[in-house]
Amino acid sequence: MQSIDFTRRHALAALAGSALVAALPSRAVAQQQQLPLLIKLVVGYSAGGPVDGAARLLAPALGQELGTQVIVDNRPGASGSVGGDAVAKAAPDGALLFFGASPTITINPNVQRKMPFDPMKDLVPIAPLVDYTNVLVVNKELPVHSVAELLAYAKARPGKVFYGSAGIGASNHLSGALLEKMTGVQLTHVPYKGSAPALADVMGGTVTMMFDIIATSRPFIQSGKLRALAVTSRQRNRMLPEVPTMIESGVAGYDVGGWFGLYGPARMDPALVARINAAAHKALAREDIANRLREQGYEVWSGGADLLAAKGQADRKLWATASKGIEAE
Repeated sequence: MQSIDFTRRHALAALAGSALVAALPSRAVAQQQQLPLLIKLVVGYSAGGPVDGAARLLAPALGQELGTQVIVDNRPGASGSVGGDAVAKAAPDGALLFFGASPTITINPNVQRKMPFDPMKDLVPIAPLVDYTNVLVVNKELPVHSVAELLAYAKARPGKVFYGSAGIGASNHLSGALLEKMTGVQLTHVPYKGSAPALADVMGGTVTMMFDIIATSRPFIQSGKLRALAVTSRQRNRMLPEVPTMIESGVAGYDVGGWFGLYGPARMDPALVARINAAAHKALAREDIANRLREQGYEVWSGGADLLAAKGQADRKLWATASKGIEAE
């Protein structure tokens, strides 16, 4: 009888031990995916701007989906490079994430002589978030009503058609530079400290034209203070459905836009990347979040980390062509 009891106890102990061993991998995975109590979403621009606004809209929803607190941490400087560098040098535990605007990822490496980090090597793509389209606007008094007429006007006046931008190396600067390279026209760039003063001078007639985010130009287009010639995306934009694309307007292959994506430090655990990606996807799927983003001029752009990685690489090559010979201040 004692022998039977001993055998039974031995068998039960063995079963308990095997169950414990079987549970270890799942517990290890859970530990790998454990998130900090506070996640800082680093924005490389000052508070109050468009990147900051989108980040502050998404941060609470992302925190709810992750079950932790997510706050915005503004670290402006060098067109987003200061913030990106902070995340690139952070521990890969998810406590510091980068709310990256596309110029930081795709333009800065081409125009900044001493960029402190390489976005393609020192950051890991986590999730695409939103994208946006620019619109080519001109002064309302300019005697042109299409891109073809604008190009003809510029070719008859080489170097005497001025276009404004948010600064040297900004996406709307390189949008103009790309137009020059693709069409052979000679334009003169006038950099400003931000898009708002540049847009004001287009309306005032100091400069002829500029590429601007649709959300900020649309009210002035609708009021007749600006004339829209084309949007820069491959398809027409729902906010300006009557405005043709650059491609429709005869500039073959002109497909330029901007976007925001979520990044982490290199060497992040793939399971952690996948978890944050899933949370971002769910946050963007909320109807209230999507509607508020559209009100700000953005379109939801969700998908896998590989989608964000591929877009970053493709746009970096595109801007390398447009930025040749250009160096940011």
